[in-house]
Order: sequence, then C-alpha cells, then structure tokens
Amino acid sequence: MRNNRPIQRAMTAAHSLMLALALSGALPATAAAAPAGLPQLQPAVSSPAAAQAAILGATRAGSRIVAVGEHGVVLLSDDGGKSFRQGRAVPARAMLTAVSFADARNGWAVGHAGVILHTADGGETWQLQRSDAQTDQPLFSVQFLDDRHGFAAGLWSLLLETTDGGRSWHKRDLPAAPGSAKADRNLFRIFAAADGRLYIAAEQGLVLRSTDLGATWRYLQTGYTGSLWAGAALQDGTLVVAGMRGTVLSSQDGGDTWHQVASGTRSSLTDVVALADGMAAVGLEGAAVRGRGAGALEAASRPDRLDLTAAVAAPDGKLVMFSSHGPLAPQ
Repeated sequence: MRNNRPIQRAMTAAHSLMLALALSGALPATAAAAPAGLPQLQPAVSSPAAAQAAILGATRAGSRIVAVGEHGVVLLSDDGGKSFRQGRAVPARAMLTAVSFADARNGWAVGHAGVILHTADGGETWQLQRSDAQTDQPLFSVQFLDDRHGFAAGLWSLLLETTDGGRSWHKRDLPAAPGSAKADRNLFRIFAAADGRLYIAAEQGLVLRSTDLGATWRYLQTGYTGSLWAGAALQDGTLVVAGMRGTVLSSQDGGDTWHQVASGTRSSLTDVVALADGMAAVGLEGAAVRGRGAGALEAASRPDRLDLTAAVAAPDGKLVMFSSHGPLAPQ
C-alpha cells in the first residue's frame, strides 16, 4: 500500500491543517527549498511575522500557552493568550504539527522530517532529539504521560515511544489494521484519559486504544469511515473524537461503543479541547463548536471563515484559538 501513495498526497491527506491549506493553496512554501521536497533541518528564523504563522498545535505548560507551526515557529504567551512572543533557539525549520508538556518546563514538539524537539525551560529554547529527513515520515501527534514516558505518532502507523525523556526513541509495532495485511493507517491524535488508557484518533474512522500504557494496542470501530483528526477525554470521562465534515463521535464506556453527536456544522474539525464545563472544537471555514459535555453542541462560524487549526484553554478558562494566520484573541 505504501508504494501506491505518493509522499505529497499522503502528507497532505494525513493532517487536518495540512490537508485543508494544501488543497486551498493557502499553505506557504517552506522558507528554504530542499531536495525532493523535504524540509531542511536548519534552525528556525526569528521573525516579527512569527505571530502570523500558521499554527498546527497548542497546549499549556503550567500557566504558559505554547503553540507550534510552520517554519519551526514556536509561540509563547504568559498572559492567557492576549499576546505572544517567539521562542528562541529552535533547531529545525520543519513544519511543527503538535506539542505536549509533562510539566511547566519539560515539553516536546514533533513535525515534518520526523523531528522531535525537547525543551527544558518551558519552550524558550529547544534541542533536537530525533529526525529522519531521508524518508520524511511526518509525525502528527505527541503525548507525554510524565517527564520520561511519551509517544509520538504519524504517517503510515508510525508510533514511537520513549521511556527516558526522549534521549532514545523506539518504534512500537502495531497490529495489522482491519481489512489490511499490515499496520498502515495514518495516526493523527494521541490523547490520554484520566484512568490511564491511551487513545489514537486515526483515518478510516478508527480509534486505537491501549490499556497497558502503550505496550499493546487494539483498533476500535466507531461506525464512521472518514478521517478522525482530533480527540480528547473530557473531565467527566467522556471520550470525544472529531474530523471530516463536522463529524463528532463520543463514547461513555472507554471506547467500546461510539455515538455520533450533531455538531451543527459540516466544516471539518481540526481540534477538540476539554474545558472545565464541557468541550470546544474548532475547524475549517471558521467553525467553532461548544457544549456542556458532548451531548448538546452548538456551532458558530467566523464571518471571515478563517480556518481554525488548534485551541487551548487559558488559565482563566477562556478559549484561545489558533488559525492559518496565527493566534486569535481569547474568548
């Protein structure tokens, strides 16, 4: 199957923002061209325009908000998302797709060229832990359980694990996908539940689950056949995954059964965030979804239909959303 997927088609089809912006023609070219279309592992450039960069992932590092995106841009906010500044000393100019923090200081970002970056100072400076620019098997998601044990996932069922804080990464073999002779599904979003179970939202409506801290994984059928680009565990234990054409699915039993939830939008959803009083989701064409739990969702659309790509809850509870043109004002 791999030989039948040209790398550019797979890369654009494999991640929410990359898919949307590549098809719309809105994704800027990399700052420096590289052979065979691969991003060069040159340091990210400090720029006054960094706050207008396309952002693909965001999270909290204690009270700080950390967001990552194109050209290796890292944005930091210490005022709840009202203002952002660029992180320093990012050693890779590759597209960064996701970020996860184990505590207020230790965080990891992943992206194209198989890069994994680590910070020990809350995102101010970063060090390169891994790259694979020869194959450029992009990583789309990262999740750390503590400051030593973490996972990164991406194209063609690539799942990497570390138990030493990222000093070494090892490939975790997955079982063959349903209807396939091998593990070949793209893995879009890893997330953890409060009970210690791990989940991965994937393509073709599949969710993977591990009940043993990632040692083994099982595919869960959701009844949906499109790509699931985002997922989160809500505070009440409900699992939520979302993706193409406004699809939202929820589970109350740890993923054994799934139910489709009316999202109020047909725009594809790129991120899901657990809030103190429920959940929020953002998506393409300015789609923003809110709800108390996952049972009653309400959708709205920005008048400018700006593609929304990531979101995070600020310390004061407001939602900070990110877009193809950088962060937006907290709401």
